[in-house]
Amino acid sequence: MVIGIISFFSCLCGQLQAFRKFFPLFDRVLVERFTADTVTKGGIMLPEKSQGKVLQATVVAVGPGSKGDLQTVSVKVGEKVLLPEYGGTKVILDDKDYFLFRDGDILGKYID
Repeated sequence: MVIGIISFFSCLCGQLQAFRKFFPLFDRVLVERFTADTVTKGGIMLPEKSQGKVLQATVVAVGPGSKGDLQTVSVKVGEKVLLPEYGGTKVILDDKDYFLFRDGDILGKYID
């Protein structure tokens, strides 16, 4: 149990170090998309064309909000969100793909 907690926090610290070099501005949200299923439940490998576009993501970093009246961003780090099919800006940090969206472009968030 303790070893699991230590490995979780060491992994989390590694992610935080990666984002010290990048901070979203204004109402931007940096997300990491979930990976697409490459194998069916029966064990059949799916070709890339058959894999659907993944619209769910985890929020990794959040900007301070938009200028003016400083409207805060509606999502927090760690929340799972639903993204539009198109849009976002691809950002590569430490050889991983992330996407940058405006807060208003995010369609919704999942509540556990």
